[in-house]
Amino acid sequence: MPSPTSSSTGSVMWFRRDLRVRDNPALLAALEEGPATALFVLDPALWKGAGPARRAWLAANVLALADRIPLTIHLGDPREVVPRVAHGRRVHVSAETTPYGRRRDDAISEQVELVPTGSPYAVGPGLVLNGSGKPYQVFSAYARAWREHGWAEPATTPRSPDLAPADSHQKALDMLEKAVADCPVDLPAAGEEGAWRRWREFRDHGLAAYSSERDRPDHDGTSRLSPYFHLGVLHPRSLLADLDPGSTYATELAWREFYADVLWHDPSSAWSDLKPALKGMRYDEPEDAIEAWRTGTTGYPIVDAGMRQLLHSGWMHNRVRMITASFLTKDLHVWWPVGARHFLDLLIDGDVASNNHGWQWVAGTGTDASPYFRVFNPVTQGLKFDPQGDYVRRWVPELAHLPGKAAHEPWKSDVGYEHDYPRRIVDHAEERTEALERYQAVRG
Repeated sequence: MPSPTSSSTGSVMWFRRDLRVRDNPALLAALEEGPATALFVLDPALWKGAGPARRAWLAANVLALADRIPLTIHLGDPREVVPRVAHGRRVHVSAETTPYGRRRDDAISEQVELVPTGSPYAVGPGLVLNGSGKPYQVFSAYARAWREHGWAEPATTPRSPDLAPADSHQKALDMLEKAVADCPVDLPAAGEEGAWRRWREFRDHGLAAYSSERDRPDHDGTSRLSPYFHLGVLHPRSLLADLDPGSTYATELAWREFYADVLWHDPSSAWSDLKPALKGMRYDEPEDAIEAWRTGTTGYPIVDAGMRQLLHSGWMHNRVRMITASFLTKDLHVWWPVGARHFLDLLIDGDVASNNHGWQWVAGTGTDASPYFRVFNPVTQGLKFDPQGDYVRRWVPELAHLPGKAAHEPWKSDVGYEHDYPRRIVDHAEERTEALERYQAVRG
């Protein structure tokens, strides 16, 4: 570890998943050392691995932060860029918790002194342990301990942060601006102001009904804040200060923190089964069926509506994420990483911990205690959570002529296929039986 330099030389604040000024303890720690250089590094490894909507969302929020403070934006491998910009100074960060981020930070800390303060979570991964000092295996127990552990009050917001003038690379700026200009979807309002407007709107008009409305994709009943959490434009601690810790919305925040904790303790679970119970499971690779799933042409309206919402907006309602994931893993018998990678390519809120462990929860390889028999019926799920078919008609125009719940079962209508909606690619009842037989075989 390099020896600390004098605080009189100032420091570097390296922004990563904390693209905000408000409630940012790492920024406050950097400012305590005198004038700080605010730095963002456009990492080619992360940039090339994301789809155009994800790149645009990142770019829009980086540029929004640069409009608020003098932000130095560089392009390149952070292991080379950060030490060069730091030039012997200490580098302040919010602690990274993903496997890639931890490996990157370990490498950089061999060259400069990284000073982590806080994390993207109200309770940092690894801090909530059971009575034996072990991580929690199931959510309900974790959530109780998470609430008992509690979290810090929001950090103060510097009114006029003492930051060095920006010294950005033009190529990096050009890449960010082009990503926004070429974005294939309509993005939410980027930056802190947009995030706080959305939170206040939801808090004042949607929070009271959240517990009953959050499963209805045909209604605007979710907060739509996950894209802001993903990049740290909002910190969950800021919202928890406004919430009853026992509320349904606080519980949803706890799910996000639970999955980050699971990944922290088992980094390999990012792309492999967390639980070995289904080791030896037989999976298929039906390329045509997988492509039908990706493009929303499976012939199951709620599945197709969700996949088209993802393609056209970079977001998908959470209930429908579960339905579409179940269809891929249980009806098509495809191993969950295939779907997880597709979601991470397109979702502007795609977070490796929440996304991949959410997929494992559905697939039966994750944290759920006895999930192997859960196979979502795409028809009954659609009828239950989109009872009048409004969500389906919004995203599947071939079914716009079918009234009410008829949109969920076009095969029952004489005119169900007159606008070329595709026929069902599999029989759900048969595939459910097949899935259960496969699960039973590996469970002995």
